[in-house]
Amino acid sequence: MGGNTEYVAGHGYLSLGQAVHVAQNSEGGIDQRLAQVLEKRLAEVWAKLNAQPTSYILPSDEFALLNYYRARFGDNEVVRNATKRFWDNHKGVQ
Repeated sequence: MGGNTEYVAGHGYLSLGQAVHVAQNSEGGIDQRLAQVLEKRLAEVWAKLNAQPTSYILPSDEFALLNYYRARFGDNEVVRNATKRFWDNHKGVQ
């Protein structure tokens, strides 16, 4: 998942996919440093979706991030359509 890594104190270098995995498996919530990285990346993904609301296809790591924060968006049409495009184009692990 994702080739770019970012240093997160206490966790080392993590790709976006790895950071989401750590967050999903953290009991009692995630630490502030990881939350800041995820929030920053979520803002980047949200900007991409808003720039191309009917055509941007999320890569798997960005989809995992958006899914992690899904409750925040409720029934947002942009998110709903992006989720549909992801699954319509998802190839799985090959």
